[in-house]
Amino acid sequence: MRQMTAKGRKIELDSFAIIDDEVGEHTFSPGDWEVTRRVIHATADFEFADLMKFHPDAVGVGIEALRGGCSILVDVKMIEAGLNPQRLASYGCKVHHYISDTDVIKTAKENNSTRAIESMRKAHRMGVLDGAVVAIGNAPTALLEVVRLIEEVGAKPALIVGVPVGFVSAVESKEAVIEQMRPYIVARGRKGGSTIAVSIIHALLLLSAEPT
Repeated sequence: MRQMTAKGRKIELDSFAIIDDEVGEHTFSPGDWEVTRRVIHATADFEFADLMKFHPDAVGVGIEALRGGCSILVDVKMIEAGLNPQRLASYGCKVHHYISDTDVIKTAKENNSTRAIESMRKAHRMGVLDGAVVAIGNAPTALLEVVRLIEEVGAKPALIVGVPVGFVSAVESKEAVIEQMRPYIVARGRKGGSTIAVSIIHALLLLSAEPT
């Protein structure tokens, strides 16, 4: 998350200074900008300054949920691999992913569904979805299923980080998240991925460590 050596910290701070300078004036709140510039830092892609969209309560809700030891539900294991286990453990947060579970694969085949869809359904059945920070970086169908569970079943995730990359349903899934009522952070358009999801969670973790 933060660099552990003086030289590493200087490189990181210099990078943020370049990002701040190149983006210039913007309308993000301080918390939203911290998230956005970490996404830019992770990708070297300044287009994210235009793509990032935040529910007004997203950052505050995300910080509160993490400090409270919420579950973090992800669509793929790659996101878990990028997260800082020490910081998560300090809050008591656990990462959950079900996409490779045998029963999820079996059900997806039987229902002509996708593993991503069935993994979100399993999370809801197990009581993991409610109160969770949900981070979707790869599977638009997972994001669409989370929206369906909110609208049709009354699921209540604390925060949705919706940044799946792709060409089929990626754009539509993010717009669906914006239209539903739960707090969200999305990167509109086709761009996204696990790296983006990880950088957003890391930004929230860093913000959660700051005094209020």
